[in-house]
Amino acid sequence: MAATITAADVNKLRQQTGAGMMDCRKALVESDGDFEKAVDYLRKKGQKVAALRSDRETKEGVIIAKTAADGKSGVVVALGCETDFVAKNEDFIKFAQAIVDLAISTGVNTVEELGAATLDGATVADKVNDQVAKIGEKITLAKFEKITAASVTSYIHGTYRMGVLVGFSQPVSEEVGKDVAMQIAAMNPIAVDADGVPAELIARERDIAIDQIKAEGKPAEMAEKIAQGKINKFYKDNTLLQQAFVKDNNKSVADYLKSVSADLKVTGFTRIALG
Repeated sequence: MAATITAADVNKLRQQTGAGMMDCRKALVESDGDFEKAVDYLRKKGQKVAALRSDRETKEGVIIAKTAADGKSGVVVALGCETDFVAKNEDFIKFAQAIVDLAISTGVNTVEELGAATLDGATVADKVNDQVAKIGEKITLAKFEKITAASVTSYIHGTYRMGVLVGFSQPVSEEVGKDVAMQIAAMNPIAVDADGVPAELIARERDIAIDQIKAEGKPAEMAEKIAQGKINKFYKDNTLLQQAFVKDNNKSVADYLKSVSADLKVTGFTRIALG
């Protein structure tokens, strides 16, 4: 039985991709209502569409990233709420900061452990519920990430709307750490390098590229070579080390790291954003 495609579905896909209404409806019909397949359908037809990413969900709240005193670990916490009025409230921000300080002092590793940790005589989960009763809107301990490395830099972008953690293989200056963290904030890479990109994602990009090339009427024997070029471009756009360095587009982030120290590596990163 074919999926029922509603006007709301079409509008949602249109807002997520920027494609036209009729194109979105056809994509959903052809994909039996599957949004990810509909996006692939639009891309195969040559549409330039926005990527579907979890961080595109519209949520308000506060995001705080902080590095431990020894500089070898860091956490980032997203405390979600429904309105920016609450997100900008000083008491709400202080509550989020208290949760982050607790996460660092207790060494928790997961959002579940953080929710069960004790803050002022009660669990964090209970404290969050108290905030719901006090404020009158939904409050959630939305996300928690932790990074451990030889050196960790934390960065908060804007008014608590984005938090970044970066792990390095050796101690770095505050300037170097911030440069790389701001790169991640601005360019939103999906992995440190090509090895960190999921194989299924590359397979998906390759299939889309080959279908686009064939649709252009190019010979099949050329498709694989051209597709590989598109994959290489994908790596350059989406992996941290291959991206052009935002402070100097004439060099890559990998080049920048080498200019600081021949052995300097980024061991990992995380980026959490609102909206």
